[in-house]
Amino acid sequence: MEQEQLVAIHKNHAGEIISFQTSSGRIISYRKALLEASSGTISGVNINEDAEGSASLVSEAGVDFDHFPDIY
Repeated sequence: MEQEQLVAIHKNHAGEIISFQTSSGRIISYRKALLEASSGTISGVNINEDAEGSASLVSEAGVDFDHFPDIY
């Protein structure tokens, strides 16, 4: 299976990213994106883990996803 990339985001009312659109058009939750990034299904992102053990996604360039277009 070809690796997908994240191409768009959707944020909740608090400004937190809750879902992504992939290069194949799938809409997936943030948690699903974390799982797929860790398994290698999604490329172009890194997983950061903070001191409390919480994982988050960042682009390979080390920037946040604010420059991504909104899904809706």
